[in-house]
Amino acid sequence: MSTFVTATAQNREEMESPQSARAGKREWLALAVLMLPVLLVAVDNTVLSFAIPAISRDFNTTGTALLWIIDIYPLVLAALLVAMGSLGDRFGRRRLLTIGAIGFGAFSILAAYSPNAESLIATRVGMGFFGAMLMPSTLSLLRNIFIDRNQRRLAIAIWGSGFSAGAALGPIVGGILLEHFWWGSIFLLSIPVLVLMLAFTPLFVPESRDPNPGPVDVPSILLSIATMAPVVFAIKNIAKEGNVVVSILAVVVGLLAGTAFVRRQLTRLHPLLDMRLFTYRPFTGSVLVNLLAIFSLVGFLYFVSQHLQLVLGLSPLNAGLVLVPGLVITILAGLAVVPVAKKVSAHVLVPVALLFSVAAYAMIALNGHNESIEVVMIAFAVLGAGVGASETISNDVILASVPSSKAGAASAVSETAYEVGSVFGTALLGSVLVSSYRNNLTLPNGLSPEQATVATDTLGGALNMAASLPGPAAQELITSAQAAFTSGVTVTSWIGAGLMVLAAAMSFRMLRETPPTQ
Repeated sequence: MSTFVTATAQNREEMESPQSARAGKREWLALAVLMLPVLLVAVDNTVLSFAIPAISRDFNTTGTALLWIIDIYPLVLAALLVAMGSLGDRFGRRRLLTIGAIGFGAFSILAAYSPNAESLIATRVGMGFFGAMLMPSTLSLLRNIFIDRNQRRLAIAIWGSGFSAGAALGPIVGGILLEHFWWGSIFLLSIPVLVLMLAFTPLFVPESRDPNPGPVDVPSILLSIATMAPVVFAIKNIAKEGNVVVSILAVVVGLLAGTAFVRRQLTRLHPLLDMRLFTYRPFTGSVLVNLLAIFSLVGFLYFVSQHLQLVLGLSPLNAGLVLVPGLVITILAGLAVVPVAKKVSAHVLVPVALLFSVAAYAMIALNGHNESIEVVMIAFAVLGAGVGASETISNDVILASVPSSKAGAASAVSETAYEVGSVFGTALLGSVLVSSYRNNLTLPNGLSPEQATVATDTLGGALNMAASLPGPAAQELITSAQAAFTSGVTVTSWIGAGLMVLAAAMSFRMLRETPPTQ
């Protein structure tokens, strides 16, 4: 508990610090530079969701391959974020940020020209590796640049809005590219952003690191990877109706590696991740809020982007425009909650915000067969309001819980929760959707086994297959596939709503100990 006594005392000193401790023009310019990699990662995630139909048709991928194309990137991120956050604390956060930007750009170019699904998955692994250097560095640098707590909360809100701004920019710019160029062009969006970042980072962003770092702990890094990867593999294996025994064994491996990781951290003088952080309930609660808020956002985008394009027949650009109001509201909610947080406790604000996600999923579940663009637009706006507010508060609590020297590790935990939520949002809700789609799909007579397999895997595969069938059979397959997908969206939405109810109850309980901020 001493870690938190020290952190709380330090944060109280920061709040009472003289005016000279407040950020000036240079610090706010540094924030603007640090927004660039945040925009980069957010654009990449959102653009890919809208390119999935095109990738599915181009490569004739299976449903499981599509999930891997989306999930391998956040999976690698989640597995490496703690390690990279710790390396940033030791060797310099700005230095790691620069290396990550160069590597991310190189693999983005390779992804753009991938000749098949396997190559795309491999390049996404590389993007995940270098992307893991970007996110902890940005948030931990904010912890050291903005000493004043109120200024830091605003900076975090702006930082968090970068995800939403990138998500808003991604569908629009990506939609234009997808209508005029091949799907690989979406990965080239990151290059201009990286060029700007590499040019301005040395000018405005100060270097920072832990003044008393410990040695690099390679076994702990390997154990952290061995904890994450098998569990996500198990979920995906179940989703494709794979061997249950294999899935169980994968979960066991992950749990054993996780147990070994925790024990190793508790016995080391300089742990890769200080597990005592999790004995502080507001810290743990905020990490879980990060995970579940992004779980709801990414899971929602996964099925809604397909619904808008493949069921309602919108172009990628028009589908993106439908979601823009919600993404703008996400930004505004994250900023608007800053003054409210000075007067209302986190244990009240966060559950209320998460209940907005419940309402959004319920709207889709109740109106899933209505096929209304307006319902999707309103539901996503409601979801965005909740995600924007909850992410600002939870990240503020996480950073306020630790001394500035450990900001990299704490930021890595926050970002790990974000990426784990992204993985499980598509892996769990996406798997439920795929399973429901398969169970409700009725195939027309006369299909070969190969045609039946393609049509059963994904809605995109079914529509692609219908183009090669005679008129009546094609229409029968399209109608059945779209109806099966819509039924899956309804089931998935009710599950999402239930999980968000549990998240709201959990956050109300765990954030009650959050100390006042003024």
